[in-house]
Amino acid sequence: MTLKELSFFYRLCEEPHFSKTAQKLNITQSALSLAIKSLEHDIGEPLFDRIGKKLVLSETGRLFKELTYPAFTTLLEAQSLFSGNALLGILKIASSKTIGDYLTPRIVFDFLLHHENVRIHKEIHNSATIIQMVKNGTIDVGFIESACDEREIVKETIGYDELIVVTGDSALANQCVYIDELFEKKWILREKGSGTREVFLEALGEIARSLPVFTEFSEFEEAKTLLLHSADIMTCVSRVVVEKELQRRELFEVQLKNVSIRRPFYLIYHKDKYQSKLLSTFKTHVLNVLRPS
Repeated sequence: MTLKELSFFYRLCEEPHFSKTAQKLNITQSALSLAIKSLEHDIGEPLFDRIGKKLVLSETGRLFKELTYPAFTTLLEAQSLFSGNALLGILKIASSKTIGDYLTPRIVFDFLLHHENVRIHKEIHNSATIIQMVKNGTIDVGFIESACDEREIVKETIGYDELIVVTGDSALANQCVYIDELFEKKWILREKGSGTREVFLEALGEIARSLPVFTEFSEFEEAKTLLLHSADIMTCVSRVVVEKELQRRELFEVQLKNVSIRRPFYLIYHKDKYQSKLLSTFKTHVLNVLRPS
């Protein structure tokens, strides 16, 4: 059963004469007859009754037309779309928390504005989970904040981020101290597997083993609520996460001596992932929006 055979069948339904229909289709009558016989062979019953010189849809033919014609027109529309130059498809992406909350919403919105036939399904997970999703083929593209050395994964740097230590204690505003001078504070960190946590602890080096982690959080709003609630609490987050609170002087940055944390943001995908037109165009769009400085 082919689209061509189906198209011949529907034309014959409109003009139930082999010779006239064949002439309109610019094919021989025998070619049309063979196509209909092939279709009837697949169905297992005649689609037309040959009554004298008349060609009439059989009860099977009437039902077959009713059930298949809507799907046939949908297939033709899809064929027309895919054969054109329009960008279309469904893209699955996942972003780590910082990127997912503060960067990808704008990236996705701007992309969809220019490509109306594209849909993007997006999720937010920690970097470790996203790496596993890419390896499993669960998503097409991932956005992460931590290093990734998996052989199966290709990573491209799409931008940079600055991590800072923040507190609600105004007495520490703009001070420059050694990290161990802050160990009496109650430190809250992102959960294990988070890129923010991994990069921060790696930057501290061996002394990170002595960092007193009071509790963990998974949502930035949760962390900001705690920071605003008690001046005794400290954490390390992306500057973009607390930018408004810093400007309003509700939270304060604490400079660390001998520690500066600038991390790359990565776009990752599986090395065996087919580079479709949609995927390639989306990657270019991301790089244009977040081109590394």
